Amino acid sequence: MAAAAAVRVSLLLGLAILLALVDPAYSQTCTSQKFSSNRLYANCSKLPKLGATLHYTYDASNSTLDIAYTATPASGGAWVSWAINPTKTGMIGSQALMALKLSNGSVVAKTYNIANYSSIVESKLSFDVWNLTAEASNGSMIIFATVKVPGTSLNQVWQIGGAVDGTSPSIHPLEQDNKESTSKLELVSAGQNGTALTPTPTPTPTPTTNTTSTPAPSQNDSAAVSFLRRTDLSLISGLALLASSVVIFS
Repeated sequence: MAAAAAVRVSLLLGLAILLALVDPAYSQTCTSQKFSSNRLYANCSKLPKLGATLHYTYDASNSTLDIAYTATPASGGAWVSWAINPTKTGMIGSQALMALKLSNGSVVAKTYNIANYSSIVESKLSFDVWNLTAEASNGSMIIFATVKVPGTSLNQVWQIGGAVDGTSPSIHPLEQDNKESTSKLELVSAGQNGTALTPTPTPTPTPTTNTTSTPAPSQNDSAAVSFLRRTDLSLISGLALLASSVVIFS
């Protein structure tokens, strides 16, 4: 009886270790979302404000960031945005990608250089952008893009907007979460887990624009391989520990 109880305890301990070894990037928050065209990303961060999520794959060899930003517009709203501020935290100076839902139901992607609070003008960004698209899914809006990043530590700003006037975004809500939707994003290469925390109180951007240029290399294949490698190693390690613990207590 004592031996059987010891084996059961051992099995539970081994299972706990196995679950602990699974990469947190594959938690429910990140794995529950499926993207069109079978897009895959190596890392996922649940952003600390506005219920937004950022999936990304960073390629250190060419300093490109492949992203999928997902957020639900504010009540009655029709746009969402994600931006990088190359020089400081906060909205002013941010280089923004935006998804806007037009009156005809179509969703477009645009880019904006947020120079001040009063004027938001569609324009090219200070860094290259490829493969910029946007779509709506189950009440949320998603921005897909590949961007050339200036470094591995980024000031990111994100927002959920109000209405769309023609093809232009109107002001976003001014709730506290909208003002604090900014944080530092520390990039990690495929095969590591990334986080995006440390919110910095400041007004958030209202960015985005349609941009076309030569497509950058997709990171989907490397992200998928990285996922399988990490998952396999975690499972193998966990199963080995589980088996050894059973032998010890048998």
